[in-house]
Amino acid sequence: MTQSAAPDTEVVVIGGGPGGLATAIYLARFCRRVLVVDSGTSRVSRIPCSHNYPGFPEGVAGSELLTRMRLQAERHGARLVAGDVQAIEAGEDGYTVRWNGGHASARRVVLATGVSDVPPRMPHLAEALQQGALRYCPVCDGYETRGRAVGIVADHGSDALEAVYVRHFTHQLTVFRVDDEVHFTEAQRRRLVESGITLVNEPVSSIRLWDGRVAVRHGETETTVDSLYAALGTDVHSTLASVLGAEHDAHGYLICDGHHQTTVPGLYAVGDVAMGLNQIAVATGAAAIAAAHIHLELLHP
Repeated sequence: MTQSAAPDTEVVVIGGGPGGLATAIYLARFCRRVLVVDSGTSRVSRIPCSHNYPGFPEGVAGSELLTRMRLQAERHGARLVAGDVQAIEAGEDGYTVRWNGGHASARRVVLATGVSDVPPRMPHLAEALQQGALRYCPVCDGYETRGRAVGIVADHGSDALEAVYVRHFTHQLTVFRVDDEVHFTEAQRRRLVESGITLVNEPVSSIRLWDGRVAVRHGETETTVDSLYAALGTDVHSTLASVLGAEHDAHGYLICDGHHQTTVPGLYAVGDVAMGLNQIAVATGAAAIAAAHIHLELLHP
């Protein structure tokens, strides 16, 4: 789409993951002129099979879910364009959104730019994710690891809490320190021991995919697990909003009100970029709330 091909837009949605597409579906069904600018990097596309999104008893691949939602948004009149948004400019009557190869002006903007998981240093990352050998979210898929040998590679002592969370699903749990800079307090160590969790003293020297499992070398020893959780944090994609003055928490998550409007009027945030639980269902729920409020606002300028 060229710069002249996005006229007469009321709402621009930045990001084509579940949060952004659900926003577009709702706004399109409110008969609003909505444009989605999608960089094509939604981390949902890398989910081999999600089992906790309602309506799919056998699970659904992330790529399939996105395809279905794109078709639904377009069927109701939403416009989708591929592009990487580089700037949002505030004006008297709204905002101008600029991406590589185009721009559009709109009265409201919705950020659905999400986050990126910080991956561990290991070869064959994509293959490990597809096989369920490497995981990032025990809220999403802890159920799939129940009763199996599981590891967590931690970069902070507070990851002891995540370990206790995962321990609920399996009694075979090992915590690895990503390097020597990771320290656990005596209270944290005691909590791990009391929960039946093994804490490896030597830092990780290598991680590799091996026959559908993950082999973690630490010191002179190698421990193999069925799945390894990377508790290495996320990069929150909130810079576009921060440049406009939107407030965020210490981790970069945008702070929103009950309608998912940021602290900048007319600028909304849904999905993982906003403070809250990083889940597909949460993102789509937030999208419905934001879209409904935007529609009412546009009715009464």
